Amino acid sequence: MEKEDLLKTALELSAVTNDVYNEYSTKRDLLVAEINQIMSNRLDIIELVGSNNIDMMKDNHANHAKFVQSIIKRYNPEVLINTVIWVFKAYMSRGFHENYWSAQLNTWVTILKRELSPKAYEMIFPLYNWFIVNIPHFTVLAHKQLSDNPNNTKIKNEKLRESI
Repeated sequence: MEKEDLLKTALELSAVTNDVYNEYSTKRDLLVAEINQIMSNRLDIIELVGSNNIDMMKDNHANHAKFVQSIIKRYNPEVLINTVIWVFKAYMSRGFHENYWSAQLNTWVTILKRELSPKAYEMIFPLYNWFIVNIPHFTVLAHKQLSDNPNNTKIKNEKLRESI
């Protein structure tokens, strides 16, 4: 799937109501604290994020929540797609495994279902479902951009040396 195909599917999503936005905004820090605790306690966390990347993972969770807060208020499909591809590319180049995204996003869904009102969950879940369904496409696009960029050779060589 190309970026243009992702855009077609993203056009089916929309912003949420003000009350849902306000609820998410109010609970955002709680949601981040919960995902940090759950993900940090996973037995496979090092395999998912790489060694010495727990703080980076926590930063990602905080940034993710801020981005979701922004995108559910002022929905822009192009910004959504470009940002997600950039995030995949940036974190994968730092040692995050492709399986991290599924683990993280499914954990977000569990937390959102537990912490948000049914109405808020119902309005926000389509975005998370879209994230989850498109993980393989974001992964491919991120790998493609990483391999097309000659500056990434240095990062790849550093990661190779770290793994030896």
